Amino acid sequence: MPLDAGQRRRILAHPAGWIATGFGIGLSPIAPGTLGSLAALVPWLWLRELPPLGYALALALGFALGVWAGGWCVRRLGAEDPGAVVWDECVGQWLALTPLLGARNADLWIFAGFILFRVFDIAKPWPVVWADRRIRGGLGVMLDDVLAGGYAALALVLTRWWFA
Repeated sequence: MPLDAGQRRRILAHPAGWIATGFGIGLSPIAPGTLGSLAALVPWLWLRELPPLGYALALALGFALGVWAGGWCVRRLGAEDPGAVVWDECVGQWLALTPLLGARNADLWIFAGFILFRVFDIAKPWPVVWADRRIRGGLGVMLDDVLAGGYAALALVLTRWWFA
């Protein structure tokens, strides 16, 4: 459900709101999760240049930042995993694209990684659905998307292997 004008103002009055909404992308009335995942591809083009340890640290920092910012939004809005919070999609998308780090012809596979992440994020196979329904607060906001990103990463590895 889209946020009303008062909710948008309250969210954007704090740095956690800006982070959680993907710097405002999550406020889109149409497909905020998909737009957040798509926007995550831009910083990923920079993140993929990091050494593996740096990439892992960036993911861990992104996750921790998302737990904090997502938890702040949950408390502020009084809703679990509000649709406007898309930072979780960003981190999940970055995890989904992890198999492309250092890969030859990686650019050909970015769209596949994007689609696979959206499929697992929307379909919510177990334990993604479990995390979505059972874990609350900022951790709950982040965990289901990170699990979906893990599924998408595995599916991307298998898809690339199949077509190799």
